[in-house]
Order: sequence, then C-alpha cells, then structure tokens
Amino acid sequence: MDPRTSTDYLDFLSERLREFIGAFDEFMTHHVENVGPGSFTRGLAPAVFPKEGANEDRVRVLTAKLNRLAGSLMDLSSVTGVRMMVEGRGVIDPFVNWERITEPKPVLEASTVRGCCLQAAGRLEGLRARADALSSPTIQPSLLHPLVWSTAQRLWNDGHLRQAVSAAAEAVSGQMKELTNRHDASDTSLWQQAFAQDAPRPDKLRLRWRGDQANQDVKTMQDGLRQFAPGVNMVIRNPATHADEPLSEQAALERLATLSVLAHFVDQCEVGRPAE
Repeated sequence: MDPRTSTDYLDFLSERLREFIGAFDEFMTHHVENVGPGSFTRGLAPAVFPKEGANEDRVRVLTAKLNRLAGSLMDLSSVTGVRMMVEGRGVIDPFVNWERITEPKPVLEASTVRGCCLQAAGRLEGLRARADALSSPTIQPSLLHPLVWSTAQRLWNDGHLRQAVSAAAEAVSGQMKELTNRHDASDTSLWQQAFAQDAPRPDKLRLRWRGDQANQDVKTMQDGLRQFAPGVNMVIRNPATHADEPLSEQAALERLATLSVLAHFVDQCEVGRPAE
C-alpha cells in the first residue's frame, strides 16, 4: 500500500511529528542559535550551543526522545518530499539528521529543521485530505454486531476464517433459538418458523418486526426476514460449518457483515407470544 494514501499511517506520522516539534522546541529553550552578529565561526562551529546553566539532564532526555521520534519518522521525508540538498553532502533528511545542528560543520540550522517540520506538517494535512477523498468505504470487524465479532474474533485473529464465520453463524442462530425457546428442528427450519406469519403458539413463538402488523411496510419486512434469515443460514452457516474449502479474508468478512445485519434485524424484533 502506498503510505501516502494510508490514512492510518498519515495520522501516525502527523502525531509523531507533533511530538517531534514539541520536543525540538523545548530542546531549543536550552540552546542558543549560532546566528546573527554574535555568531561564532559560522559554518565550522555547531549551529547551536548549550545555554549557560542549561539543564544537562533534561537536554539528554530530550535528545533521546528526539532521536526515538526521528526513527519513527524515517519515512516522513519520502512521504512528504521534504528534504534538503546540501552542497558536497547531497540530499539530507532533515528529521533523521536533526542532531547534526549540535555538531561541528553542521549541515543543518535549527531554523531549517523548524521550517522543514512546518512544511511537512502542512503536506501531511494535504495528503490526509486527498487520501480521505480517494478512500472507499471499509468494513471494520470490530464495529460489527457485538455478538458476531465477539464470537469470531479469537478464531479470526488466529487465521481460522472459515471457523470464525461458522462460530458467528451459530451464535446468531443461538440468539434466535433463545428468543423463541426452540431447539427442536434444524436451524433453517427454525428461522423459517420464527418469522412465519402464522399466529404464535406456546411451543412456537415468533419473531415480529416492530410496528403495526397490519402495516404493509411491516408485513414486507416480516416476509423479507422470513426469506432472508433461512437463506443466510443455508448459504453462509452451512458451507462454513460443513465444507472444508478455505475462505479468503474478503469473503469471510463479507459473510460476517451479512450475519451482523441479520443479528441487528433480530435485535429490532419483538417476541410474538400467543394471546392469553
């Protein structure tokens, strides 16, 4: 994947860059820049000197933090295109090489590091906006119906995708069985009976779409669920449970999403009981 189109990675770089800028600004409060009328052998001496009375322990902590952050920003220069061309040195990554400002014959100035940070931050904002504009909707497994994902998660994370789908399907069927108090027939038959238009009986409770049962829209949803739920069981649960063919991640995710839809529909139903 192109890192310039990955919103997660662009967000990661932006956050690390914000930390880097904050740490660098604090680092510079302990230093004075070797610029202006009082500059000392500029170009030969370091670009910054420690201030008199600077907290050396804090400077060491900040230096270590900046080097760690610079490591996490190893792709920032290539992603944003922010780099420096230094005569005799070639192309310099201003983030990874930030500490060169403290060395003799520095290839970078503190102001250069600051400017590159600000430019990179702006470019990351632009790349993030473009990535959002180009991105397609995605399904996040963790946002599926809790019953589906909590059942499938461990198997999914272990790479057992077909088994994850099978377990999730069993959980959704189990939800229906608990609501209707039915365990006396095949799952497909129980789904058909759960959403049947027939009046409920003590031994055959129904699932009813909420609303006025005489309303045409409610009738349509009820009939749709009567066909949809058994179909899901036949084309998703049964193959995942009885077939040995592996599922691709995309195929497995689509099946979990379908089971999630069914589970949400069941949540929106009421249990139909016989009139007393």
